[in-house]
Amino acid sequence: MGLSLPLLLVLLLGALVGGGVLLLVMAIRGVEPRDPAEPSFLSSHQRALSESGRRLLTGVAVGLLVLVVTEWIVMAFALGFLVAMWTRIFGGASSERAQIARLDGLASWTESLRDTIAGAVGLEQAIPATAVNASPTIKPQLNLLVDRLRIREPLHDALMKFADDLDDPSADLIVAALILNARLRGPGLREVLSSLSESAREELDLRRKVEAQRKSTRRSVQVVVAITLGVAGMLAIFNGEYVEPYNSFTGQIVLAVCVAIFAGGILWLRKLAGIEVPERFLVQSRKQRSQTTAGDVVEVRR
Repeated sequence: MGLSLPLLLVLLLGALVGGGVLLLVMAIRGVEPRDPAEPSFLSSHQRALSESGRRLLTGVAVGLLVLVVTEWIVMAFALGFLVAMWTRIFGGASSERAQIARLDGLASWTESLRDTIAGAVGLEQAIPATAVNASPTIKPQLNLLVDRLRIREPLHDALMKFADDLDDPSADLIVAALILNARLRGPGLREVLSSLSESAREELDLRRKVEAQRKSTRRSVQVVVAITLGVAGMLAIFNGEYVEPYNSFTGQIVLAVCVAIFAGGILWLRKLAGIEVPERFLVQSRKQRSQTTAGDVVEVRR
């Protein structure tokens, strides 16, 4: 099933035209304006989008290269997709390490906030005081919280936005306790923060143990994928007669089935190496975030 040079050029031009149409649609529809409360520098979502764009371009380049060398559409699509989604498939370790570091920062900040409140200091004064020496993993979100308090935004509204910025189930427990204290102004916040910090430390130790145990599983997935792709590539380059049946239309269908089975095995191993994180229970809708008032109702997921 050979592909002529004109057909390859048509496929490349089709990909370029598709990308141009996508950019045109985005230009016509526009993008969502940035929240004025957000920082002027690129947010984590924007940086992730930029990285995704680079990975997508790399995947397209690899797919076109494989298509030119092997003339197998199925293999070109599969390898291009694998390269584009590499960090999502094999990047679980880095994301979990980031979550562990953020949980460590939350636990340390909770302990610092507890000790500061012990000196008969209110939340409005304790939060800016503890943000100075906070962990870098949560310091940008804390700085946003401090900025909102400086412009006289109600404390409970600023804390709700702080929870949305962190976007972490463990942070919801701490922020919920602070919101309740901001609304009721009752005693016992120091004891609650002590219990929450101890709980966060216990969860931190558990997740570190689980991450260490599942590190070998992730390594096994990477080794299996590397060996399989290496053997397949060597056969395609140095033993063309052995893989010649895949040049036909029927061979491409068989190859698609094999790729699908292989992809299913990778996803299964990836699921085994992952950690299931509970959903957040402190959720604020987009409309509530843009039109926050003192009487806003917080949606609680059960």
